[in-house]
Amino acid sequence: MKSAAKKRIVVSVTSDLVSDNRVHKVCSTLVEMNFQVILTGRVLSGSLNPEGRNYSTRRFRLPFKKGPLFYAAFNIRLFLYLLFSKFDVLLSNDLDTLPANFFIAKIKKKPLIYDSHEYFTQVPELVRRPKVQRIWEWMERQMVPHVDAAYTVCNSIAEIYTQKYGVPFRVVRNLPFASDQAIAIDDEGSDKIVLYQGAVNEGRGLEQAIHAVKFLDGIRLVIAGDGDKRKVLQKLVEDEGISDKVEFMGRLPIHQLVKLTHRAAVGLSIEKDIGLNYHFALPNKLFDYIQAQVPVLVTNLPEMVAVVNRYEIGVVISDLNSQNLAAVLADMVSNSEKRKVWKNNLKQAARELVWEKEERMLYQIFSPYL
Repeated sequence: MKSAAKKRIVVSVTSDLVSDNRVHKVCSTLVEMNFQVILTGRVLSGSLNPEGRNYSTRRFRLPFKKGPLFYAAFNIRLFLYLLFSKFDVLLSNDLDTLPANFFIAKIKKKPLIYDSHEYFTQVPELVRRPKVQRIWEWMERQMVPHVDAAYTVCNSIAEIYTQKYGVPFRVVRNLPFASDQAIAIDDEGSDKIVLYQGAVNEGRGLEQAIHAVKFLDGIRLVIAGDGDKRKVLQKLVEDEGISDKVEFMGRLPIHQLVKLTHRAAVGLSIEKDIGLNYHFALPNKLFDYIQAQVPVLVTNLPEMVAVVNRYEIGVVISDLNSQNLAAVLADMVSNSEKRKVWKNNLKQAARELVWEKEERMLYQIFSPYL
């Protein structure tokens, strides 16, 4: 007898796929479930090739890089691709990929699953632009109530979306894969690394971290990621004359980022309380630090505080004044007694907070569509 053909699922995201850990993990789980996965995104002039994937990828070249013309061009390109493609299920990542998926799902009468990586309409870039924010909110109201299943990154956002749209949002946190073996660390130089990894955008506390490092000796701030604020921050570093204390690594492939994370003395997740999206932030970098057993410094935001306090793996800070931040970082790096406690607790947290356990929810969500 012939085995049943694999169900084909097209996954879409507006990133260039290279460093999108959450989407990669979801796609890997879908492959394990016996889906045939095609991940679609975009390619930029400096994009690296996605490496180590056990699924197909397709990236679109677009005439615009950001703004409304980019979102329109991406969704038109995705719509045309889906219109002439064969598939059984659609997975839309975030509101900016939902229009094309929504209309194609209606036209072809295929199930549409929605993964909301954040409280999209409450990101700082939209909170300070209310007219644009209202457009996205209108789009969200038109589409989200009609998806077939949905999930998001934390309990707080799931409760908000469920209440607003009557769709039961489940929670799939952005946890890392369990580390199968110790990673060899090759760290040239004697400075301790304070690491920020993730989007280099507004409200991430990076200006404060840069000002703080001025007061610190033997500590280097490493920023691994890219975004709208990178050039502004690089100029700030030059103006302050601390280029020897701050290093911008750019967006790194997943395997290189993992190696870098293991070298850090402290991991930063010091988002400001700007809009509800940041207020309820539970970023993947927090869990990446934990998996690498790196003590964390987070701002006093409820979802992150709950994790840090539950496992006692770092410090919660409320005042990002540069001198206060510098004092906290200096203590975190040098206080051997505290580090011993954090390191011991991180071992337990790293065992529990892993993708291999979190992906069970994806099996519940997607099994009906196999």
